[in-house]
Amino acid sequence: MCKWKFHTKRFTWLVGIALSVVSFALMAQAESDQSVRFSAKLTLDRSVKAVVGPSVRIDDEGRISLAWMEEDKEIRRVRYARSEQPGGPIGTPVTVNQPAEAPYSRQEAPALAVTGDEVFLTWALIHPKLTPDKPFSNELRLSRSTDGGHTFLPSILLNDDAQVINHSFDSIHVSSDGVVHVAWIDGREGKKESGTFVTRSTDHGRTVVANRKVDENTCVCCRTALMSGPDGTLYLAWRKILPGDLRETVVARSTDGGQTFAAPVIVGHDQWVFPGCPHRPASIGTDRFGRLYVVWYTEGADETPAVFLAYSDDRGDTFSPKQKLNVSKGTFPDHPQLAVDLEGRLIIVWEEQSPVRREIVMRLSLDRGQTFSPPQKLNEKKGQTPTLAINSNGLAALAWMEHAMPNHRIVVQTLQLPAANVVARQEP
Repeated sequence: MCKWKFHTKRFTWLVGIALSVVSFALMAQAESDQSVRFSAKLTLDRSVKAVVGPSVRIDDEGRISLAWMEEDKEIRRVRYARSEQPGGPIGTPVTVNQPAEAPYSRQEAPALAVTGDEVFLTWALIHPKLTPDKPFSNELRLSRSTDGGHTFLPSILLNDDAQVINHSFDSIHVSSDGVVHVAWIDGREGKKESGTFVTRSTDHGRTVVANRKVDENTCVCCRTALMSGPDGTLYLAWRKILPGDLRETVVARSTDGGQTFAAPVIVGHDQWVFPGCPHRPASIGTDRFGRLYVVWYTEGADETPAVFLAYSDDRGDTFSPKQKLNVSKGTFPDHPQLAVDLEGRLIIVWEEQSPVRREIVMRLSLDRGQTFSPPQKLNEKKGQTPTLAINSNGLAALAWMEHAMPNHRIVVQTLQLPAANVVARQEP
């Protein structure tokens, strides 16, 4: 009997070990399934005087599009390149602007939208009637390609005011019905503060409708952002100036395809007093459940630089409490950008600057912004101006600038996100 008891205990012990091994293997497999898969980095070296950008998009086949502004020997060009195959390489860059068109010297990265073989870019042109007393005046142009970016048609004028003023800090978005939406900032009414304006094209960028003012008292150099939800609601974000020099990120929605917009709603209630423009825009995205996500920079009432996320489940009427994303105590967080896929998987990138470093940092959420991975550094050399996009398959493209003397280097990397957490599949 004692011998049988001994063997029973031994058998139970061995079974326990076996079950533990199986359990550990299953846990390891699950952890492996939840890992992010990074591609090798692609680089595009530009031997020119200056490069501004890039903007990036990725289609459902995994092809990557890039747009940027470059200057060499006092000649400025709007440039575009794409990968013909998933994963690269990046093809030969083409010039978007016509030879007689002189892009604006202070232009940010061109705003970029891609749908199938149609490519749309907005960018600023030096105003044809520029005068010495109005050195920042420009026109806003829309360029388009119908052959996948191999060639671009002559650009069209977007602003319809004919005034010698600034029209820039633009964003572009193509909604599911094929309408091309554009938003920007200009001061055509001659007021102390600029306004936020929009237009749209219903004929694939051939023409645009009359410009419409969405709001006034806009912070003059924080770029606008556009996105639409699964029900067709169009969202527009910008930084608004409130009495007392408060700078608040706001969102307004349109439920009629961009013809009219509701009053803007404050996202974070930061109470940031700043008598100037911080030059740091918000970034927005939506998932298939209708949640609207907003990421932005602020210094708040205590003047502490920070990057925050908030979301709305009622089409921008109200927003969740804001979550702080940067955790480093010794760096300055800057220029946050957001991408969201249909299942609510989020990628957020930003710069972290210190006296000796300039890094590109990323955090991920697989559960619609409830929890986030630890910050992860992406760049090797000094990096700046990160941007990103994601397709419907959870494949994201990230791009940023690195300086590889004597060249300027655009770095691109894709990452495949693991499956969304079950929380992301629940209705809000």
